[in-house]
Amino acid sequence: MKTQTAAIDVPVERFDAVIVGAGMVGTALAGLLANAGMQVALVETKAAPLRLDAFGDHPPAPRVSALTPVSQRLLSHLKAWPAMAATRVTPYRYMQVWDAEGSGSIHFSADEAGAPVLGHIVENDVTLAALNEQVLALPSVSTFFGVGVEALQTSDNGRWLVLDDGRQLNTPLLIAADGARSTMRELAGISVAEESMQQEAVVTTVRCEKSHGDTARQAFIAGHPLAFLPLTVSGDDRYCSIVWSTTPEHAHQLTSLSSDALGQALSEAFDYRLGQVSAVDTAYRFPLIQRHAAHYVQPNFALVGDAAHSIHPLAGQGVNLGFMDAAVLAEEVINAWQRGAPWGALTTLSRYERRRRFDNSAMLGLMKGFKVLFGSQIPALTLARNMGMSGMNQLVPIKRLVMRQAIGERGRLPQSCR
Repeated sequence: MKTQTAAIDVPVERFDAVIVGAGMVGTALAGLLANAGMQVALVETKAAPLRLDAFGDHPPAPRVSALTPVSQRLLSHLKAWPAMAATRVTPYRYMQVWDAEGSGSIHFSADEAGAPVLGHIVENDVTLAALNEQVLALPSVSTFFGVGVEALQTSDNGRWLVLDDGRQLNTPLLIAADGARSTMRELAGISVAEESMQQEAVVTTVRCEKSHGDTARQAFIAGHPLAFLPLTVSGDDRYCSIVWSTTPEHAHQLTSLSSDALGQALSEAFDYRLGQVSAVDTAYRFPLIQRHAAHYVQPNFALVGDAAHSIHPLAGQGVNLGFMDAAVLAEEVINAWQRGAPWGALTTLSRYERRRRFDNSAMLGLMKGFKVLFGSQIPALTLARNMGMSGMNQLVPIKRLVMRQAIGERGRLPQSCR
């Protein structure tokens, strides 16, 4: 990868916006811009887009997200939600969190939040396939699948991309949505603060002896959160998606177990709250690293989603933050484009960064604070956190405020999320 001058003899394709990375956030952003009438290019290294008809009766994929009602509104705005609901989404109306090292616990309900649900557990692949079905069919979206970026250049005409198949794209607005290890962020020279959480996440799908009861559950075991996120498969509400954030050594041990042994380990760790647990899929593990870009924008360039920030999965907020990035950036860009103002100008893009950076920073800081609080084995701190959890459980107004934050009702929401 290098910076180079565009070759004269290669035709150049021009777009109002070019998005590199056709994951959930990049594809949602493409849909928002295209629905406003902008000509958008979507560039992706994967060979082909994921399709909904590929799911059939397959078991749930291991990577899931806890989509907030605000994210649901965005996906409904993009007309993706009906297809998701028809494929597989699981609402949760209750949440239970407890400290396995003590007696502290807290319970949340949708009724207390004044909402129909607290959120939905949805496989990432289902969300992306439903977005593909709607967004990639738009006439103003051009797709470039199975190609990478060979070079990036800045010019008076905005940004130039040279793809590894020789094609060249020119745009006044280039958006990097290519994930936590963003190549585009690196090519643009934007630095990133990176902090290892000294943990790995173990993910898999299980079937429990008891129904999940529309409840998302999370236990802190020796400071390491173990989440049982509800899944309903073909009407069977005894499935859960597992996310256990633990030490690298323990993660290696868990992923080395047989299915029977893993199920038994999960049953015991969760104190048989859902009865006997059976693993129904391979367990995967990946390192947990929080990242935050030094800045989100340059002239004619913006970062969104994991390219701008990646977060501990503790609160399931990662993709929700990314969707909000996409919605806010689209709102600012479309407003400028409709006024005839330069939508790739730093003045336009800086409004997006101002609206999003504080919220993302606050969530990153909160996740780091939770890790410190629950990771400590100091007796006084263990007592304090147990008393704090149990005390908050009795304070309905404070719980309601916390829940409104958790379901995404924070600050000035973009029109597409209201």
